[in-house]
Amino acid sequence: MSQLILYLLHPDGTPLQGPILGFGRTGVVVQREGHAVKFPMRHGAAEPSPALAERLEINADMACESIEHEKEVYRRLGSHGGIVSCFDLSGAGIEMALMTHGNLRDYLTQNTIVSKAMRLTWLQDMARTLVYTHNRRVIVADIATRNFLLDNQLSVKLSDFTESSILPLTADMQTVDDSGYSIFTDIGQLGAVMYEVVTGKACKFDLFKDQPPGPATATWPGREDLPSTENIWLGHIIETCWKRGALQNARELVAALDSVTLTDLGLVAQCRFALQALACLATPTLHELSSWSLLTNADH
Repeated sequence: MSQLILYLLHPDGTPLQGPILGFGRTGVVVQREGHAVKFPMRHGAAEPSPALAERLEINADMACESIEHEKEVYRRLGSHGGIVSCFDLSGAGIEMALMTHGNLRDYLTQNTIVSKAMRLTWLQDMARTLVYTHNRRVIVADIATRNFLLDNQLSVKLSDFTESSILPLTADMQTVDDSGYSIFTDIGQLGAVMYEVVTGKACKFDLFKDQPPGPATATWPGREDLPSTENIWLGHIIETCWKRGALQNARELVAALDSVTLTDLGLVAQCRFALQALACLATPTLHELSSWSLLTNADH
């Protein structure tokens, strides 16, 4: 029996060109002339059966719809310092700034020594970006360390809005519930990101645990499904994120993080300068660029 080999295609049907930076269920990111371009996932196969050809076409159509939805999210959000910059939304893909230091999950794995001051700066920036997205009436819905990227200055940027909800500009964000997603699930997921940044250990705020395949409603995870925050730095703030409604909005999370004091807080600027200097000295390799997995499966 011959082995089935699938290959990636550009939306126009030609073979996809350029170094692949990352891919997931519905999109693939390639490097193009100093930028990153996210295209809908489309596969080709040599002499596919009619059934396989139909399935590949259906998957490609779904991927195109996902990319078009993400474009609408970027249009709603506009330009913001905490969100990956988009340069062109008019083509088949999304042309974005190239994040040369990859995603935060990989960075923390490869760089275990990061000061509390720098970690706190990242978390404060994330929380402020969440305030902005909610003000723009967007529920992010998929907040994870793999979706926070680091630019050449090691500033953190939010990316990947394929799962996000675009709400009416008149929506009351305190009461909105989109199939279980809300500002509170966003805050809960950011709490899991905070846990990873603080401890270096993976953490998932799983909204679909033990649910059967197919359409489902996001459900708040039980406390037993989340790790202990006892005796860890910022544990009380993380714990508050995981108690539905304990924080009324992301602004309260910003206030909580801004109230944190550190003995080395005065070194924040020095830490950022030092890390930026290291970033300038290190030229990213193709392997490092490949770790820029802007899109990965949620359980990756």
